[in-house]
Formats: sequence, structure tokens, C-alpha cells
Amino acid sequence: MEKIDSGELVLTEKLVRINRVAKVVKGGRRFSFTALVIVGDGQGQVAAGLGRAREIPEAIRKAGAIARKELIKVPMKDGTIPYVIEAKFGAAKVLLKPAAPGTGVIAGGGVRAVVETAGIRDILTKSLGSSNPINVVRATILALSQLKDPEEAIARRKGKPLKRAKEAASGD
Repeated sequence: MEKIDSGELVLTEKLVRINRVAKVVKGGRRFSFTALVIVGDGQGQVAAGLGRAREIPEAIRKAGAIARKELIKVPMKDGTIPYVIEAKFGAAKVLLKPAAPGTGVIAGGGVRAVVETAGIRDILTKSLGSSNPINVVRATILALSQLKDPEEAIARRKGKPLKRAKEAASGD
């Protein structure tokens, strides 16, 4: 999947998790923080970033910067995803199902943060296996990145160039 330039996009950040980790050294414990941040424009662009630093604000800033470099485009159809998809990352498994208009976002935790930041308005989700927020978010991003636009997929399967397939669909 091709990366998207985040320079001209208006992105919103959503902090999902802050985790304090300790490293034991000769003089005692040395604490640092990891921050999991979701970045998206609400129009189908979304990414997640994990930043590590000695202070919380710096970890959040790093996570946002990392996420901006990893943006992906999510194909949407009428405010939902085009078809059911399932993805696994580590021990976390995520199931995403399209929903009828007006259903809303039926999701919890990390899945909800990713889906809302992407701009999906109607979706049914189920998080299976591990509840580790980092792996759940990565599984959700993986599932969304595997989605293909149905018209593009059909056009590629038939061997037609993409432009002709879209023109034929619009009746030109």
C-alpha cells in the first residue's frame, strides 16, 4: 500500500495508551514512557504510532510524528467499509463488518479509536484474543490496509485499465 504525504492534510491525534516502563540500573529504577497515538483526517486516512521517551509529552510527540509517516488510505462506501475483513497481529485478532447507515460505531478501546479517526461512521467490530491495546490497534490498521476498493479489484481482475473501468461505471 502506498504511503500518503501528511503535509497538506488536517490531521487529528487521539491518544490511546500511555505505559510507564522501568529499567533497573545500578542506582535504582529508571522510568520511561511509551505512548500509542492514532492520527487521521476523518476522510479515510489513518495511522498509528508508538513513541518512547523519558517524559510523557515527548513520547506523545514522537508517536504522532511516527504515525504521520505511516498514513494509509481506507476505502469507504457510504460511511462504512465495503466488506467483512479479519486480521491478526500477535495474539490480537480483529473482525470488522460493514453496518447499515445509522448503526454507529460498535467498537471498543483501540478499535474504536482507529475507526473513528479514519472517519468510518457505521461499523460492527469484535476484538478477539489478546486485549493488548498496541496489538489490537495494529491488527485494526492491518485489516483496514488490506481492504480493497471493490470496483478497482474487479477492474484489475478483468485486466482493464483503472481509468476505463471508472469511466464505464459513470456512463461516459
